[in-house]
Amino acid sequence: MDLVFATHNASKVREVRPLLPSYIRLLTLRSLGYMDEIAETGATLEENALLKARYVMDRYGLPCFADDTGLLVKSLNDAPGVFSARYAGKDNNAEANMRKLLGELEGHSNREARFETVIALVSPQDTHTFKGVVQGEITLSPTGAGGFGYDPIFRPQGETRTFAQLPLAEKNRISHRARALQQLITFLKTRNPGA
Repeated sequence: MDLVFATHNASKVREVRPLLPSYIRLLTLRSLGYMDEIAETGATLEENALLKARYVMDRYGLPCFADDTGLLVKSLNDAPGVFSARYAGKDNNAEANMRKLLGELEGHSNREARFETVIALVSPQDTHTFKGVVQGEITLSPTGAGGFGYDPIFRPQGETRTFAQLPLAEKNRISHRARALQQLITFLKTRNPGA
């Protein structure tokens, strides 16, 4: 079964690919020859995920899933939220985003945060969404060389290490994206019970 993941983010593809059942051939925007960005103009994570998946489905006629992820920091009224990737500007610079977030948290004792991922699956038959959440906190400074985005400053609940310090297999067991993806995979298996 061909399934498109509407992303140009190689780190996301690396996280997702090992979790998918073997009968799914994962395609990406790059493998379809689509090199532009799909504008994320939605007001919520769900709207952005649906927008991207519908765009690919309408253009290529292939079942597609897309995700949108936000980091929601309690003492910042759930900012950066839907603007997480562009928090410090339009260029999606992870270092600048982390610097801005850490600067805004100076003087705040409550560093509670959560990551939320919404995955939208759009096929010729129907549309479904799946949500994964992981609670944690923002560290005082970046630690670790793995992961991407805010991973070096996010420590999941019950862990002493940041996402950037966790081996990929460990992160894939507990991350917000993995939790949403597991729901997607369970759904796909109900569609292909013999696979």
